[in-house]
Amino acid sequence: MKRLRAASRNMNLPNMITLFRLVLIPVFLFVYFKNPEQNLIPSVLIFFVAGFSDFLDGYLARKKNLVTVFGTVMDPLADKLMLLTVIISYAITGVIPYSILILVAVKEILMIIGGVVVYKMGIINPANKLGKFVTFSFYFGILILLFSHTWGVYFLFISALLGFVAGSTYVRTTWKKHQEQKQEPGPSSEKQ
Repeated sequence: MKRLRAASRNMNLPNMITLFRLVLIPVFLFVYFKNPEQNLIPSVLIFFVAGFSDFLDGYLARKKNLVTVFGTVMDPLADKLMLLTVIISYAITGVIPYSILILVAVKEILMIIGGVVVYKMGIINPANKLGKFVTFSFYFGILILLFSHTWGVYFLFISALLGFVAGSTYVRTTWKKHQEQKQEPGPSSEKQ
């Protein structure tokens, strides 16, 4: 009963929008793979609806003070799953080269491993400006694909490389916070 009440408290509007974004993943797959040659534009539109919903749920959560543990975990997960779905789908059908998929996959695996390590250290790293810029650059690259395949691929390749740069900033931030934790006096070091 307590779990049911806790779950219902978590189901606020921003979290429902996050769930909507998760539902868009199979919608994207269905629309795109129904006819990849004809459905690139509709698939990009679905991806941008997901992107707008990401902006909207974050804005509402902060403005209305509706931040929850569910949203904190599921929002970035929904973003990563949607981006990976699009990148994998476009790589499989030859729209983008597999090198972009490999770069994105390696970066995401490293981020997941790093996230587990950081969680065990008790350190929280919110999204930084560079990370948000990388997300924006992926959206821009996918949009450019509609107008110029070559330039779209270049932008996506650069975005994938920028993802590693953004990841390195998280490593530096984590290291700095870890050093600060080590320097903080513990209860046993206080003067009695």
